[in-house]
Amino acid sequence: MALASNEEGGIRVGERLYLGMDFGTSGARYALIDKQGTIHSEGKREYPVLMNDEKMDWVRSWRAALFSLLEDIPIHLRPLVASISIDGTSATTLIVDSNTGEPLWRPFLYNESCPDALPTVKSVAPANHTVCSGSSTLCKLVSWWNIEGSNKKSALLLHQADWLLWLLHGKLGVSDYNNALKVGYDPASDSYPSWLRSQPYSQLLPSVIAPGTSIGNLKEEIRTQFRYVPLLGFQEDCIVCAGTTDSIAAFLAARATQPGKAVTSLGSTLAIKLLSTTRIDDARFGVYSHRLDDKWLVGGASNTGGAVLKQFFTDEQLQKLSEQINPMEASPLDYYPLKAVGERFPVADPNLVPRLHPRPESDVEYLHGILESIARIEAKAFNLLKDLGATQVEEVLTAGGGAKNEKWTKIRERVLGLPVSRAKQTEAAYGAALLALKGAPHDG
Repeated sequence: MALASNEEGGIRVGERLYLGMDFGTSGARYALIDKQGTIHSEGKREYPVLMNDEKMDWVRSWRAALFSLLEDIPIHLRPLVASISIDGTSATTLIVDSNTGEPLWRPFLYNESCPDALPTVKSVAPANHTVCSGSSTLCKLVSWWNIEGSNKKSALLLHQADWLLWLLHGKLGVSDYNNALKVGYDPASDSYPSWLRSQPYSQLLPSVIAPGTSIGNLKEEIRTQFRYVPLLGFQEDCIVCAGTTDSIAAFLAARATQPGKAVTSLGSTLAIKLLSTTRIDDARFGVYSHRLDDKWLVGGASNTGGAVLKQFFTDEQLQKLSEQINPMEASPLDYYPLKAVGERFPVADPNLVPRLHPRPESDVEYLHGILESIARIEAKAFNLLKDLGATQVEEVLTAGGGAKNEKWTKIRERVLGLPVSRAKQTEAAYGAALLALKGAPHDG
């Protein structure tokens, strides 16, 4: 459904628009922007429940959601769309027929682990490499390779975003260097490393280009499908651009384009992404880098965050208690708020026990102590990234539910000693639209 459409004559004659679509964990969204970044229309769709042998048929569901989003784009705006890009969940993997593009196997979802393949992957990949995790794309590929007997010769690996984009441009076998990171692609050398190329399953790997690069024009059959009147449809010159992952698209949406700018996502967990001139990869802390043009997006995620707050307080309580906190006053309480035992970043300790006591009688003081302790963990995380060699953080933009809490923002500013503000845009679909804008041909 289109949630909003900017009808107030905000489009100048000759203006083109740029379409981004986000296929996240729980549904799909689109954003349609102009070259200034103004949103002209946006909408969202749940993934329809389509079953096959009593199991969710994700491939049919994603395809249906894609076409529903295209259907939701206001008819009068469709001719203005110059380019399209899509982001998908990281490490969601499809094995398809290299001739027809149809899946040969059910998709491996982003959070699915293939521990059966881990020993094989660890035996060929460098120690502590990003692929040495059961949920990596490479583990999923190896797991399929070991099960499947017959279809290996005509098989091809695609990520979720790659496959959805293929439905629009029709050129099989193209991926981007953000999605391809977890299958082993090396974005620094712009190639698959020799240890991967020498494996028999490397024949399935797609070619890789930069996110936002033009792949080809929107297929004629798609243009015809969404055209009711000859002039009111997507145009022949509409191009389809390489995509990215959902978390990178969300970072792009915040428009933090200078090294030293960071985005902290305060959702159920605390995730940090910092734009750096130096690449940092350290599996001990779950820290790895995605390439963004000539810079690196260094990221790590702590197990602390909003999920801990929800254990003790309702949303209404959080709001009312927060109003009573003096954010300029340091809390003497020293906690390590976790939902369960174990932490990875900024402390690599699978046995770290949550510390949420002593609990004062005052709920305001207790909440203040937890918020301040999470801010200290965030500060420790930025210090760790600096110690590992990343660019020093200079400014923090905030996404996620915690961004709305102004008292927490002020606590974090004091603890971090940095300017902290709420990111104006945090939707991944907006980031994907910025990629489409980047890939579109521009006059002059």
